[in-house]
Amino acid sequence: MILLDGKTVAAEIRNQLKAEIAALRHDAGRPPALCVILVGENPASQVYVRNKHKACQECGIISETITPPASVKQHDLMEIIEELNRRPEIDGILLQLPLPAGLNSDACLALISPEKDVDGFNPISMGRLALGLPGFRPCTPAGIMTLLDYYGLSVKYKKSVVLGRSNIVGRPLSIMLSAHGDKADSTVTLCHSKTPDLAAECLQADFLFAAIGRPRFITKDMVKPGAVVIDVGINRTEQGLVGDVDFENLKDIASAMTPAPGGIGPMTIAQLLRNTVLSLRLKLERDKLNA
Repeated sequence: MILLDGKTVAAEIRNQLKAEIAALRHDAGRPPALCVILVGENPASQVYVRNKHKACQECGIISETITPPASVKQHDLMEIIEELNRRPEIDGILLQLPLPAGLNSDACLALISPEKDVDGFNPISMGRLALGLPGFRPCTPAGIMTLLDYYGLSVKYKKSVVLGRSNIVGRPLSIMLSAHGDKADSTVTLCHSKTPDLAAECLQADFLFAAIGRPRFITKDMVKPGAVVIDVGINRTEQGLVGDVDFENLKDIASAMTPAPGGIGPMTIAQLLRNTVLSLRLKLERDKLNA
């Protein structure tokens, strides 16, 4: 079995970005800048944001965090986003999800400028993805595609099964896998909690993507021998952090598999850095056209 090591691949991406960022500093007079909005004190979100900040520092990206309290009003949170939209030195805006109860995340995501939507969740970004147009891609699905490409694992003409239909992972991933192109062209089945006979669907997969948030849910009787298994889940259990896949019992069945943690998480952050660098590069191009 091939272990798909997201940590190693993400480290290579960060090293590649350092050279790009050095060139951008020369052309733009500053490095790219990312601002994260972290509402409240969700422990998991705090860990994610710290990891993002650390990765930014390593690459030379300016990282700013705004931390309104969980009691923040909707209109005040939206004003924070509008202010960041207006700040020319901010290239990327990331609203850390989930938001505390009572706040409308859809309205906030729709307010983020598409030119700074480095998370790829704005409706315009999602629409461009669905239409196959250039734009920012959601970081986790894009990170998955990058990891597969790095290891030479082609989904072209293969059957892919995606478990989970969230707008963060499952839906955009299904679009990317089925898109035209040498690195896609997969036939995709998108499964969810209402899918009848889920095990039978999984057994058809050449590539199985688990993003359902249930610890060790995917067992060996659900995986076709030789399948590639991508575990997107991170679940806290009494035994520690585990994925959606029963990793130990699948090692002799899958041909390649990601660990969890250490697989897709680092790739998600690497893609966020890529999107932030891309945002500044696109801004320079727009400025030249408007000069």
